[in-house]
Amino acid sequence: MPNKKGVFITLEGGEGCGKSTQIKMLDAYLKEQGIPHHITREPGGSSAAEEIRKIILSGSVDKWDSVSETLLFSAARRSHLTEVIWPNLEKGVWVISDRYADSTMAYQGYGRNDHLLSRADIETLYRITAGDFKPDLTFILDIEPQKGLERAQKRANLDRMEEQKLAFHENLRQAFLDIASREPMRCVIINADQTPELVHKDILDVLKERFHVC
Repeated sequence: MPNKKGVFITLEGGEGCGKSTQIKMLDAYLKEQGIPHHITREPGGSSAAEEIRKIILSGSVDKWDSVSETLLFSAARRSHLTEVIWPNLEKGVWVISDRYADSTMAYQGYGRNDHLLSRADIETLYRITAGDFKPDLTFILDIEPQKGLERAQKRANLDRMEEQKLAFHENLRQAFLDIASREPMRCVIINADQTPELVHKDILDVLKERFHVC
């Protein structure tokens, strides 16, 4: 793990919550402020992790069970950490990630609901992968699952996660809210059912309070 000088921020939430839009807006803001930063994503972010991403997200909905998915995500995350996240943080660069470990807990631990992995199992695998390293701040963009899916379905190509049934996405929402309740100092819930500009303002208000950016 790094001798951390930068700030690690993650954005989480169900499908169609607007993470990609908010990351673009946050990217522009940090550029305006002259804050060195790196935008990344999970699964992916490094060359090896991007290869694993293609394997995870393509194919039929029932291609993998929760154990297989979690192992694949962990392999991708280890590459992402060692090749991208930790080196940037050591240099004092802020790292902004579209999803991180909370998504693994939510999707494979709660959303799948196949009872193959407990919360403790996923936490143990995370410690093997990343030790006690965690984001400095996590924004959880919260929206009703049906509304989020309606947004997602406007995109041309849905991946196998987006094609899951509504009950899966309802489990996801409860998972993210539960994660936030367990770690209230790290996680901030943002109402994603408003205009992108208002969501962005809410995010900036938190950043200004936590990190004293202008």
